[in-house]
Amino acid sequence: MVQYTLAQSPEIILTVPGRDSAKARDKAMDQLMELMEADKLPTELEEGFGPQQLIEVKEPTVDNTNGEDAITQAVQVLSNLATLKLKVQETRAEALEIRKAVDVLFSDNTVTEDEITRLKEGFKVLKNFAQANIRYQEAKAKAEQAREILDQALKSPEK
Repeated sequence: MVQYTLAQSPEIILTVPGRDSAKARDKAMDQLMELMEADKLPTELEEGFGPQQLIEVKEPTVDNTNGEDAITQAVQVLSNLATLKLKVQETRAEALEIRKAVDVLFSDNTVTEDEITRLKEGFKVLKNFAQANIRYQEAKAKAEQAREILDQALKSPEK
């Protein structure tokens, strides 16, 4: 089905079967002529009004992409949270060990060159853990909203 209207009378809707085509516009013109003959057209049309001047009325399409985008984004946020959680868990034990070793720097005890070298190498692990932990905490806060979006999307319709 295709619908047409007139610029002069947008409240008039002419519906014909099929798609927008010359034939469909001719059928709409026939309907328009019937309205004019029955004095049901609230406006006068200009001399030479033709089918090409009919305006096709398109049904507004429902835009589900916003909801789908929100769901996709929510899943990505949760996936990111899972990745960060694993990274934090994998590096936590080693980072805590290195953190204990840092206390050696503040004591009056002598430290060997090997201990300092191990500490310096461990700082990278410590830094990576601390950064991952901060990102994880931030992602966890964002993931709460993502979880709510998914819960809403997964909710079964009320009967």
